[in-house]
Amino acid sequence: MTELKNDLVLRALRGEKTERVPVWMMRQAGRYLPDYLKLKAKYDFFTRVQTPELATEITLQPVDQVGVDAAIIFSDILVIPQAMGLEVLMEEGKGPSLPQTMKTQEDINCLITEGVEESLKYVTDALSLTKKELNGRVPLIGFAGAPWTILCYMVEGKGSKTWDKAKQFAYTQPQLAHQLLQKITDITINYLKAQVKAGADMVQVFDSWAGALSPADFKMYAQPYLVQIADALKDDAPVILFPKGTWYALEDLSKTSAAGLGLDWCISPQMARQFTGNRITLQGNFDPSKLLAPIPEIKRSVKEMIDGFGTQRYIANLGHGIMPNVPVDHAKAFVDAVKEYNHE
Repeated sequence: MTELKNDLVLRALRGEKTERVPVWMMRQAGRYLPDYLKLKAKYDFFTRVQTPELATEITLQPVDQVGVDAAIIFSDILVIPQAMGLEVLMEEGKGPSLPQTMKTQEDINCLITEGVEESLKYVTDALSLTKKELNGRVPLIGFAGAPWTILCYMVEGKGSKTWDKAKQFAYTQPQLAHQLLQKITDITINYLKAQVKAGADMVQVFDSWAGALSPADFKMYAQPYLVQIADALKDDAPVILFPKGTWYALEDLSKTSAAGLGLDWCISPQMARQFTGNRITLQGNFDPSKLLAPIPEIKRSVKEMIDGFGTQRYIANLGHGIMPNVPVDHAKAFVDAVKEYNHE
């Protein structure tokens, strides 16, 4: 094992003292980087994801060009429905679609839950290759979508603002919903364990659509499965849970075996600290749209954010993924502002 030269993110997750705040950005590998766009012009989305050499090249770009403190493997949360036997289409400008949606017991019975290591070997190959190429410069992050968010896509068949169909499915056929959630959870645990074995130093679970649920429904349909994943992985690698839009669950989630919690920009650092009682490392929560502001404004807002969270048990990040129209020098200004923050 190559020794890590920069282990700030991992130390922050362990609650150890860090000499400065570590920083990375969700979706940092990809869409706003000119070098990524060149590859995008040549290869379709799943070719980029499924070719380890391409995925590695894309994963390394922000480490080289923006100076982040961690690499996150270039992949997609919808590789799990693919591994379960569903077709996933990615259309330019339209987002993902799944032609075959989950409606009945039979649909759920037909899903594959075995052999994820084989079917998603391209992800673990990309992780191993990236790990080698990084040569200990920064830690490598693996990830998966959370069970509730994956259910949303599998039932709805495409993106949605309200996820009415997914919620209707959960509320009218709760038993089926829990069966589906458990199947997704089981395959996801195996997938994340395989990622750690292949070289991921930590993993993040993205529950992008958790905020569509009320507090009571989050407790029913999202939280138990997030907790199962955190428990299953706790001895393998640190786990960051990121259920977007669920400030109401922070206190509960801070008492789980997760090492960190991701936050969106709709909560103040002070409230997040109060809810979590400094029991857990927090990550976030810069509004990605604010990266379009003038650079001096970005730097001022970053300072304000770190002032609010404090410099320990904290990883600076965005409150959701970086947007395609963010200029690279603005992304770099965000990262630099975190690194330049005066700790005294």
